[in-house]
Amino acid sequence: MNLSHEEEENSLSLSKFESMLKTNKVFFFDSEEFEDIILHYMDTGRMNLAKRALKLGLEQHPKSTGLKLVQVEMLVYEDKLEIAEKLLNELYAIEPTNEEIYIQKANIYSKRDEHEKAISFLKIALKYTDDYADVYSMIGMEYLFMDNLEMAKENFIKCLDEDTEDYSALYNVVYCFDFLDQNEEAIVYLNRFIDKNPYSEVAWHQLGRQYYALKNYEKAVWAFDYATLIDETFLGAYMEKAKSYEKLKKYQEAIDCYNVTLELDDPSSFVLLRVAKCYERLGNTEFALNYYLKTVHEDPLLDKGWIAITDFYIRQKNFQKALYYVNKAIGIDGDNSLYWKRFAAVNSALHFFEEAEYGYRKAFESGDINLDTFTLWTDVLQYLGEFDTAIEILLEASSVLPDEYEIEYRLAGLYFLMDDVTKGNLHLINGMKLEPKHLTLFQELFPVVWERTEVQNTISKFKK
Repeated sequence: MNLSHEEEENSLSLSKFESMLKTNKVFFFDSEEFEDIILHYMDTGRMNLAKRALKLGLEQHPKSTGLKLVQVEMLVYEDKLEIAEKLLNELYAIEPTNEEIYIQKANIYSKRDEHEKAISFLKIALKYTDDYADVYSMIGMEYLFMDNLEMAKENFIKCLDEDTEDYSALYNVVYCFDFLDQNEEAIVYLNRFIDKNPYSEVAWHQLGRQYYALKNYEKAVWAFDYATLIDETFLGAYMEKAKSYEKLKKYQEAIDCYNVTLELDDPSSFVLLRVAKCYERLGNTEFALNYYLKTVHEDPLLDKGWIAITDFYIRQKNFQKALYYVNKAIGIDGDNSLYWKRFAAVNSALHFFEEAEYGYRKAFESGDINLDTFTLWTDVLQYLGEFDTAIEILLEASSVLPDEYEIEYRLAGLYFLMDDVTKGNLHLINGMKLEPKHLTLFQELFPVVWERTEVQNTISKFKK
């Protein structure tokens, strides 16, 4: 990689400085060299070396405003705000038109969560700076801290008007559009930006994301295509393009894009899982299973991988293997109600009803209060002859999910099985009031009860 002239000079200065520290010799550096050295160490988190460089710099250039401003930056970084402010006031008396003084004052007020004051100082800095883009970006960040997304967006756009290469500002603009649910407006802005900067792969990528959010997947693919044409190694764009192809049910094209990401980077369990799902949707079960297994090999602790294999075998009606893999998923995340529900469904398919009942109970204990959890659970309890427990669960369910005909019909049938005709009739009538056309559910679940004279009488009276 070729370094720019400035980067080469910085590299030489750093080497010279570190050589000086090793030999205990004192070399001369101009003040700007010291500033670059200090800022480099601060950026890389080596504060001890930054402080040594600052000390030596001030010894060689005691009147350097630039070094004192770097000192202020270091003090602000260390939360020594009062000392930093005092030094800034001294510098202001010497150089009242130095924009860096106002920027550092803004940083101090920002640290104190006084963002309005920070913005007022940054606006003064705008009068003296040559780097408008940087200051507009800082103002945008202050507005972000204040949750004023509209003003933040406006200032990030001003930053990009000054510097189209500021991708941090571009991401922030799009973040503001996203947060404000302004996808259409974001598309208009990004198209305008691309008209001026047609080779900005980041802009094309962000445009694709906006189309994806609006479910315009054809347009999303079109935008991601440009991003990958400009930068053939743009991993994120290939990933998003693959997801868009999936939405369009173009599974082979999605696989092709995912494969590019596997070539560009180390295998990712997420990508392997997506490839597996695409192959399954294409009907290629052999390749699908191969990639499902690669997924869990790549990340054995990825519970979603194990559950994906479980679902694969459920769809194949191979419940014995499904049971093996759902147990793997539960072993990783035993508090996931969906996994316990799968466990219950698989055991139910295998006619292991006691295990199925345990699975539904665990799903409920893990926070699942969906209607189908209660109904499937009590259906298993009914099969096991545990009518009292089934009634207890359904009554609890009806307090959480009132006016559900599926609960009422089940309660009616169970009460009739318990020879409690009064309560049976009550819940049967409740069910018919809620959904008379689904009375067939009652007949399917309780065929013996359905034939009873008292039941048919109740139904006849209700229909009249």
